[in-house]
Amino acid sequence: MSASEIAALTGGRLVGSPDVRVTRVAPLERAEPGDLAFLASPRYLSYFQRSAASVVLVREEFLAEAAGPAVRVVVPDPHAALLAILPVLYPQAVWEPGVHPTAVVGRGTTWEDPVAIGPHVVLGRGVRLGRNVRLGGGCVLGDGVVVGDEVEMYPNVVCYPGTEIGHRVILHAGVRLGSDGFGYIPGRGGSGHRKIPHVGRCLVGDDVEIGANSCVDRGSVDDTVIGPGTKIDNLVHIAHNVRIGARCLIMALVGVAGSSRIEDEVILAGQAGVSDHLTVGRGARVLVQAGLIGDVPPGATVSGYPARNHRELLRAQATLYRLADIIHDLEALVAKQPDAAQR
Repeated sequence: MSASEIAALTGGRLVGSPDVRVTRVAPLERAEPGDLAFLASPRYLSYFQRSAASVVLVREEFLAEAAGPAVRVVVPDPHAALLAILPVLYPQAVWEPGVHPTAVVGRGTTWEDPVAIGPHVVLGRGVRLGRNVRLGGGCVLGDGVVVGDEVEMYPNVVCYPGTEIGHRVILHAGVRLGSDGFGYIPGRGGSGHRKIPHVGRCLVGDDVEIGANSCVDRGSVDDTVIGPGTKIDNLVHIAHNVRIGARCLIMALVGVAGSSRIEDEVILAGQAGVSDHLTVGRGARVLVQAGLIGDVPPGATVSGYPARNHRELLRAQATLYRLADIIHDLEALVAKQPDAAQR
């Protein structure tokens, strides 16, 4: 791909030779001749100044930088500009429609061609697949599962009976949808714990992506719902009856306990934990390893355990780190008092 083609794809302004070509994308610090890189933050300016990249996507503020690669494409947002380039430089593998001979298809299952059903896929009774559905090897869809159009499931995804999946959903390897939640009536006096039957569904909205080995339980009597446009990272657990709104970002190792409500456009950072029956308001930010034991207002940013307003937590931590000095100063002050020796 030439520099002029990059400028055309991104709508950017080219500075330098239009004929320089690139064959791949690389970070500034490891880029070699023939690579495309990008500079979006002054934090990486030193990498840019020493980079061997052939072409760099830059914001206007970095155009006048004397050092660094000479061929630059000026764009408002280099990260966003990459979205136009990556599919061209790295085209996805072409998938072949059809049903692998080792697949098992239950009675009453239907689909709209074209679909690609891979090796050792198991489809239960009455499964419905939309157009352009791709099922990787070893996927298992239980009875009555409904899958919309343009859905891709990587190998070994399991959808329990009754799960419903919208359009343009991506499920990475090992995702589990619709398993029973952790619901028991505790035993007393030596009796065993009694399992609560789960009769709700697991509903996944349009344009959702769920990372590898994440699990979303079905509801007990209500449904578990993942709203449209929400993106879930690897190794996340969503418990029974949870309702997650639209366009949320849920990062690795997050756990959301039963019957909690996550409203639209919430961000749950890595290893955050949400206790049961809580509400996290629209647009809230829950930072890394935060533990929620109470509701979070809309738009708030919280951190720590138990989670509290992030700025308040930073002030409290600053005071805590000064505690030894405060105690030392206090002891010195007390020692100066006339009656200190009698204490």
